[in-house]
Amino acid sequence: MGNIFGKIFRVASFGESHGPAVGCVVDGCPSGVELSESDIQKELDRRRPGQSAISTQRREADLCKILSGVYEGKTLGTPICVLVENLDQHSFDYSEIAKLWRPSHADFTYDAKYGRRDPRGGGRSSARETVGRVAAGAIAKKILGPSVTIRAWVESVHSIAMPLLREMPSLEDIESNAARCPHAATAEKIIEFIKKTKAEGDSVGGVVRCRMEGLPAGLGDPVFDRFEAALAKAMLSLPATKGFDIGSGFAATRSYGSQNNDIFYIDSGAKVRTKTNRAGGVLGGITSGEAVDFRVAFKPVATIAKEQSTISTELKETKVIGRGRHDPCVVPRAVPIVEAMAAIVAADAMLMQRAARI
Repeated sequence: MGNIFGKIFRVASFGESHGPAVGCVVDGCPSGVELSESDIQKELDRRRPGQSAISTQRREADLCKILSGVYEGKTLGTPICVLVENLDQHSFDYSEIAKLWRPSHADFTYDAKYGRRDPRGGGRSSARETVGRVAAGAIAKKILGPSVTIRAWVESVHSIAMPLLREMPSLEDIESNAARCPHAATAEKIIEFIKKTKAEGDSVGGVVRCRMEGLPAGLGDPVFDRFEAALAKAMLSLPATKGFDIGSGFAATRSYGSQNNDIFYIDSGAKVRTKTNRAGGVLGGITSGEAVDFRVAFKPVATIAKEQSTISTELKETKVIGRGRHDPCVVPRAVPIVEAMAAIVAADAMLMQRAARI
């Protein structure tokens, strides 16, 4: 249970951090969608570990294999299985944690729920699981087509924040630096801050902002399947997430209705628009046709190279130092993962909309 996301475009992820492989099975993808391994690989390459001095040094090629659901370059309408082998496991780094519960990790809660767990690299609770999500997101982007653009970037790390952007930055600006921050001066500060934090054996969190342009008005199903509710569930299902807001978000609590309302008008193309977009592109749980604009907060990575107090599985006080290869800040590598989950939500909503009106 809990490993399948979506109503029509359904994604099941599988695998553990140090198991033989990770991946996904996508059901509900329509037939006739052009899809190749290279479509998926380009997204996996953005998520891949070991790309810079501020990410984990685990070396995984993350080469994907499509095992089913595609024939002669097009989807069949049947389940699509994508597999990525794990090739650079250092399982010996985790022998100690099989007998204790690391602070702020899922060790204790997995034991509480299942009575057993795979301690190697965090097992199923590891961010390694997100490989399958990124693969599924690549398929979702193919369904959405070129008219829909989904782009995420790092807006802040700790107290270092870039200036507020009103327009979507280019992919080139986002990918131009290891921080995945499109503001060069801020990116430089973020990179140096993460390096300093890593040298001190600590970790740090931050905020990823995402913008979706080109979605039509009408997506989302009130009352329980509101578009922003599906987005929130998708984002808060990601490892290390602790917050989600859309549009003006929590800032709206410090405003008046006269300041926060988005006023309708008719543009030169006879299209209904709003002069502002404080709603973040969603009204009453349904997309308005404006850009869907949201933020996701990521906590500091729980594994740190500083000694901390904890409790063993025998209920005795003990000490632990984080071992293994971990991101000192997960935020830059979370960017393509946020994009992937946003694409999955949008593709699912798009397919559901086909059944809403005759």
